[in-house]
Amino acid sequence: MAMENNMKNFYDVVIVGGGPAGLTAAIYLARAKYRVVVVEKETFGGQITITSEVVNYPGVKKTSGTELTENMRKQAESFGAEFMLAEVTEILPEEDIKTVKTSRGEMKCFGVLLATGAHPRTIGFDGEEKFKGHGVAYCATCDGEFFTGKEIFVIGGGFAAAEESVFLTKYAKHVTILIRESDFTCAKSVADEARKNDKITVITEVEVEKVDGEDSLNYIRYRHLDTGEITEYRVEEGDTFGVFVFAGYEPATELIKGIAELDKGGYVITDNRLMTSQKGIFAAGDVCVKALRQVATAVGDGALAATEMEKYAAEMQEKTGIHPVMPESDGKTLKDKDEIGKEKSGNETGLFSEDMLEQLNVVFSKLEAPLILSLKLDNSSVSEELKEYIHELAKLTDRLTVEETYGEESKAKNTDSKKRIGAGSELPCVEVLRENGEYTGLAFHGVPGGHEFTSFILGLYNAAGKGQALDDNTAEEIDKISEKTDMKILVSLSCTMCPELVTAAQKIASMNELVSAEVYDLNHFPELRDKYKVMSVPCLVINNDRTYFGKKNISQLIDIINKN
Repeated sequence: MAMENNMKNFYDVVIVGGGPAGLTAAIYLARAKYRVVVVEKETFGGQITITSEVVNYPGVKKTSGTELTENMRKQAESFGAEFMLAEVTEILPEEDIKTVKTSRGEMKCFGVLLATGAHPRTIGFDGEEKFKGHGVAYCATCDGEFFTGKEIFVIGGGFAAAEESVFLTKYAKHVTILIRESDFTCAKSVADEARKNDKITVITEVEVEKVDGEDSLNYIRYRHLDTGEITEYRVEEGDTFGVFVFAGYEPATELIKGIAELDKGGYVITDNRLMTSQKGIFAAGDVCVKALRQVATAVGDGALAATEMEKYAAEMQEKTGIHPVMPESDGKTLKDKDEIGKEKSGNETGLFSEDMLEQLNVVFSKLEAPLILSLKLDNSSVSEELKEYIHELAKLTDRLTVEETYGEESKAKNTDSKKRIGAGSELPCVEVLRENGEYTGLAFHGVPGGHEFTSFILGLYNAAGKGQALDDNTAEEIDKISEKTDMKILVSLSCTMCPELVTAAQKIASMNELVSAEVYDLNHFPELRDKYKVMSVPCLVINNDRTYFGKKNISQLIDIINKN
């Protein structure tokens, strides 16, 4: 029985990272009938999902980063690739059979493909760290809207700086690009789009020295490198502006430091097969030493690495006698697809696509206990949208029921629970209750769509039973939380970095009766944006007092909660 259980978690290849490189490798490996799983801690698709327009991918005239990579994911899935949302915490590079430890347990495999990509690089100017989330930002898609009608400074001269500056003109009164070099370092066609835009000014050979302000930015100083001249920009009291940093990326190679060879910049050194210095560990995409980091090169890396890993896995199967087998479906269904189709005919709105229904089918079949989705509504159009959304969701399974309250009655009907220490009464919202009416600590204010659709569904899964697996140490740390803790997570539905924080917070709340995790779509609650001086998402507010910005995993959240 022990061997049988081990084989359930035995793969030919574990791919760490769900961007274009990892997804391409999954397509090739699964199509060649090797058992492969893609482990991603944030959003499948990688950094390219924050790009609204992709126009240089061969054969595709124009698409979005999200659409392009979602098609890759579906293609890999159609060949039998498996997917897991989890954080890889450690790779143990034994000679033949490697161990990959994750926040959802351990896996064994012959080969590991590191496709973790890179994350935005900070510059280090005075005030950068202090004003993160209060004026200094790194994602135009996530945070551009916060600076509607304001001046925006963009730091950087590469592809991202040029492209995102054009995107930011949709919101900004004016955009000034500050470049340290004598010109843009990206393709001329991309740079020209920025140069010819009437709302963009380009200043070269300058270096930002300092930003400052009270609760938000009101001052920036930069130095002209050719003359030494100092330029200062200051806005009137009560006004603000934004600074977006696009200064390249740092490779996410923490998992293999001390295991495989890295260059001085921290990028992975590979041979012509894309194998690292550690046998059986390969790397692909932006994490590697390479001259060009684009979707097209990441896809090429993924294809090459996969074909080489096919050979490696075949050798290991021959050597060890182990032949991983793709799991068969357990046959569990939420409701028959034909039945769902019948329900949606007639006057149904069809809010969920076939792909979404398939995801819901899998998750809802695993709900261990019934839940009540308690709607707190007002007379707004958002409230009507939320009501329709939740009722449509509940039609898909007998594990979910809906109750409604309105107006002042909604605010008064705050569920009696140890979790409630200042829980939000902002309407509309949906609270997740157990069958007996007890508050689970999970709530969403607004409509849980966009990038928060998956995190909301995972929240239901975690609230209805054991949910996503955690290692014993992390579970013990959550259980040890002994103080009432109210977490407000302020998000934008377009933010790709928000779901990791939301999912982590909801998991903790589902496991500890003293903790709540309430999510707010800031688009509908501007008063919270003003109250906490939010100019970047995700924003985490602990007990209506302490504020933190940026994505966080479960371990980081536990550390924050335990701070005095």
